[in-house]
Amino acid sequence: MSGLQWTLAVVPVALLVLGYPFFVILLVAVTLALIFVMQLPAQLIHQNIFASLDKYALIAIPFFVFAGDLMARGGISHRLVRWVASMVGGVRGYLPQTALGTTIVFSAISGSTTAAVAAIGSMTYDRLRQAGYGERFSSSLIVSAAAIDNLIPPSVGFILYSVASETSLLRLFTAGIVPGILLGGAFALYIYAYAVAQGERPQRRFVLAEFIAATRDGVWSILAPVVVLGGLYAGVFSPTEAAGIACVYALAVVGIVYREVTWRQILESASRTAVLTAQVFVIVALAGVYSWLLTVSGTSEAVAKAIGGLNVPPAVVLLTINAFLLLIGTCIDTASAILVLTPLLVPIAVAIGVDPIHFGVILVMNLSLGTFTPPFGLNLFMAQAVFKASLREMYLGVIPFFLVALAALQLVTYIPWFSLWAFR
Repeated sequence: MSGLQWTLAVVPVALLVLGYPFFVILLVAVTLALIFVMQLPAQLIHQNIFASLDKYALIAIPFFVFAGDLMARGGISHRLVRWVASMVGGVRGYLPQTALGTTIVFSAISGSTTAAVAAIGSMTYDRLRQAGYGERFSSSLIVSAAAIDNLIPPSVGFILYSVASETSLLRLFTAGIVPGILLGGAFALYIYAYAVAQGERPQRRFVLAEFIAATRDGVWSILAPVVVLGGLYAGVFSPTEAAGIACVYALAVVGIVYREVTWRQILESASRTAVLTAQVFVIVALAGVYSWLLTVSGTSEAVAKAIGGLNVPPAVVLLTINAFLLLIGTCIDTASAILVLTPLLVPIAVAIGVDPIHFGVILVMNLSLGTFTPPFGLNLFMAQAVFKASLREMYLGVIPFFLVALAALQLVTYIPWFSLWAFR
């Protein structure tokens, strides 16, 4: 192993094991590689940091995060819960199906899995417990369902992949719709099977009058994803402009129509958005330098050639990549993993004939499973903080949800139509 390979591979792993923050790990690795191994000017670090952040698509991240946080605070989430509940009244597992359905709809507003856990979990977890569902099932349902947020547009994961791979963000958003619905459908089937196994009967009927009333009360909430995504796919505005429109719409609805947030709460949302955006952008900046080093050193090309030279079918290569990404997703947050691994793995995918858009869905879906997989899934810790759920119970409870999601992942991986249906 050369000095550069040692610096870019072994040093980050060692620092990760020691518990250092990921942005510190990247900073140490790139500094050592540039100054002591490649003997290049330190100014290259600054130049590449600014070049990594000089991407128009990145502007969408704080806008979508801010819009999602505002809608979670401003009564939109409550109305979405009532609206979804009015539609699934006659289904077994009525309350869990409501939590799942609301999460899917909320995914078309927000772009963060932890935001979905906080917003939907705070409204549905206690109702699930009061209805007799155990802590294990209730908490694991919410943290698992929130992973769908990474697939249904607008998705921060797809924004970061678009920046790292230089692929079309609109095509990525489109490609994530069916896999997101597929994952949601798989969870819905499991919830139904669970309810049948528990001997649960339908708790209420579908009542048209209640559905109409819920739709009338929540029409502005329901229109939020319609306005944002409808304008996006109609070509009225770009993905980045759609993020700005989402903010304006959210401010108008929660501040003027519903009037359920104060100026103080709006400032709190802005503050939370700034902190989260800063955390993401620090990683974006340093991951850009790291990826640049992998490229200029020839590491990415060498790995792609080595994989391409192996006498194994592409399906085996994809299976290996899936296993690797699932492991990484349990240890590293989604944003960091996307930014660091995309430049390394995309050339491999292209070498075996996988479309970069399809591979983007595979990568993001793999890492989405990591958000609720022990030991370090971020959704698990968010659930522990929001509704004081036991980590041990969630570790056990997510197992069936993970297995169901794994089956959906295999379908998306080996049947490109799920990602590329709109481009055929």
